[in-house]
Amino acid sequence: MTGNVLTALRSSVRRPAGLPGWNSIRGRMAIVLAVPTCLLLALIGLGVADRAADWSAARATEAQVGVLLRAQELVREVQRERGLTNGLLGGEEGYRDDVAAQRVRTDEARDALRAALDEESGALPDAAVSALRAADVPFAALTATREDADAGTADRAATLRTYTRAVTALIDAESAGAPDGDRRIAQGVQALQALARATEAVALERGSLNGVFAAGRFRDGEYLDFTEVRAARVAALGQFRQLAGDGEESALDGAFGTAAARRVVGYEARAERGADGSALAVSPGRWWADMSTLVDDLHGVQRSVGDDVRARAAEAGSAATRQLGGFLALGALILAVAVALAVFSARSITRPLGALADEADAVAGSRLPEAVRRIQEAGPDTPLSDDVERPELPGGAREISRLAAALRNVEDAAVGLAAQQAVLRRTSTESLASLGRRNQSLLNRQLGLITTLESQELDPDALAELFELDHLATRMRRNAESLLVLAGEESPARSWKGTVPVADVVRSAVSEVEQYRRVAAVDIEQGGVRGHCVAELSHLLAELVENALMFSPPAQPVEVYGWRDGAEYCLAVVDRGIGMTPERLAESNAVLSGKADSPHAAPTRFLGHHVVGALAARLGAHVELRPTQGTGVTAYVALPAALMQAPTSTAALRG
Repeated sequence: MTGNVLTALRSSVRRPAGLPGWNSIRGRMAIVLAVPTCLLLALIGLGVADRAADWSAARATEAQVGVLLRAQELVREVQRERGLTNGLLGGEEGYRDDVAAQRVRTDEARDALRAALDEESGALPDAAVSALRAADVPFAALTATREDADAGTADRAATLRTYTRAVTALIDAESAGAPDGDRRIAQGVQALQALARATEAVALERGSLNGVFAAGRFRDGEYLDFTEVRAARVAALGQFRQLAGDGEESALDGAFGTAAARRVVGYEARAERGADGSALAVSPGRWWADMSTLVDDLHGVQRSVGDDVRARAAEAGSAATRQLGGFLALGALILAVAVALAVFSARSITRPLGALADEADAVAGSRLPEAVRRIQEAGPDTPLSDDVERPELPGGAREISRLAAALRNVEDAAVGLAAQQAVLRRTSTESLASLGRRNQSLLNRQLGLITTLESQELDPDALAELFELDHLATRMRRNAESLLVLAGEESPARSWKGTVPVADVVRSAVSEVEQYRRVAAVDIEQGGVRGHCVAELSHLLAELVENALMFSPPAQPVEVYGWRDGAEYCLAVVDRGIGMTPERLAESNAVLSGKADSPHAAPTRFLGHHVVGALAARLGAHVELRPTQGTGVTAYVALPAALMQAPTSTAALRG
């Protein structure tokens, strides 16, 4: 049948002319995805990543230069405070008010740098952020230095070193996390850092000589410090000229070509003549004013260089943005072409696949369940009919045609398998029921014969053996009845007229287990069970008691309790054995409540739970396993009021 279906389908499938491989899903998907995928990979690999990196580097450089200019503002203020403080310690008391005002400006510049660093920390390299935050540590020593300077106990050389350490730490931090990428931008940042070191040398010279001129001469080691500072300035300016452009170098020459700068050269010449410690007749105020003009001009050059670097970074970022936008636009165009091709090809695929999906839904939702139901409801001798009208299978590419044929084959196989399973289940159920009834009939005869022998036997030992044989036969009868319960059959009625006390039902259940001597009816409150359900309730309790005995230590008793709970009557079978895991307890309760699979669908070694669950469903009772306090498991049975006689007394029967 399958071969005929496939042959008919293959002959009816049209193979459209066109691109090679268009008659298969694989070929269509290869044509649709190959060209745009290759173009997009080339586009993304060669353009987008590179441009995105350039944009990110330009943005980081722009942010870093902005923070560096803030740092230079702080450096400038600290340099001014250092020079004024050094002049004050040299004996020039006229600087005291200027020092106080300058400290305020220094603290404001420090707060501005902190705010800028917090705002731009996300755009800066981690190394730059860490270095700038670490550079703030030496500023903590300025508080004690200021207090000593105000008290007049500060050493001029030590104070100068304290301020210089703070400035040097900040300038060194500016070189951390140097930007990569554009060579001109990186060179501009290096030039800015070189100019910062040169400006620091000039400012340090201003501060140190301010103290010397205030004192009137060089002290021990101060002239050597003066020469070292001038050498550092010359080296830093030489490095700047190598890195700077023509405009930036012209700006530097302009700063050193002012009248104030020329007067500074004259003051320096006088200082050189005082190397032997002779008196220096230079006004500290004039030196400070002219030198401050030079330092301010150098800071102006720094700002100009920084603005140039930021402009270059912004230009590089804009160029990268434009190029990135172009790449993305090209990618969008390619994607649009790919989508158009995909839509065109998908229409030829999704239509037959949609029809095939509808066919599968119809098979799973209606046709297959209907066929299974019809087979299961059919009698043993009813022939199975194959005359079921089925819709025509959709055509299309080869793979879709094969899938449609496979779906039809699956449907046929599922119907056949359902028929086999229905027959097998029906046969198994009937076999179990037949076997159970045969065993039950034989055991009833055997029990009758044993009862007759017991009434005729006078020997106590032989009578004890007959009682033991009676007990074994009773247990075998319960097993036969369990077979009937599992098979879904009603066992032959063993009913009593009227009602039977609960204690008698418990004794009847205990008599049907092997180790009945270990069972103790501890506290059974009076109650009457209606006769038509006594046998099934006794069977249910016997299964629970036997399970409790099986999983309890040999010397440990199993206890049975009974009490009224409103209109219901409750029984509890308590063992203190090995207990059950929470997972296993949940599985067992599912079986007892009838929510688990039947023993035919899910075989298990705990068949007693399936028997109890079936009997509880017949009685309308609720059975649940719970952990016993300490160890073990307690089985609770709640009997509905319909099975019980209304109470007439509150007395309890104790066994």
